[in-house]
Amino acid sequence: MVELEVYAAGVRAPDKMLGLALELDVIPGLRYKVDTDHDIIYMEFGGEVPRLSTFEAIFAKLELNLKFVGRLPEEISSCKKTQRIF
Repeated sequence: MVELEVYAAGVRAPDKMLGLALELDVIPGLRYKVDTDHDIIYMEFGGEVPRLSTFEAIFAKLELNLKFVGRLPEEISSCKKTQRIF
C-alpha cells in the first residue's frame, strides 16, 4: 500500500470538492479523505499508483496548486526516469 499526502489551498470550496471527487473516484484502488480544516488530501493506493503527471493534471484542471507533503514514495518518484542518449 502506498500513502500520499497533498496540500491544495482552497480545496475546501464546494466546487473544488465536487471536482476532486469526480476526478479521484475513477482511479482504481484509490481511497482518499479530505481534511477541509487544513486543505490536505490523504490518499492510499491499493493497486498501481498513477504517474506524477496525472496528479499535476488533475489539480491543474481544478485550478488548485498542488504541493506534496513529505517525501514522495518511490512508486511515484521513480515514474520519471530518464536515460542518457548516446
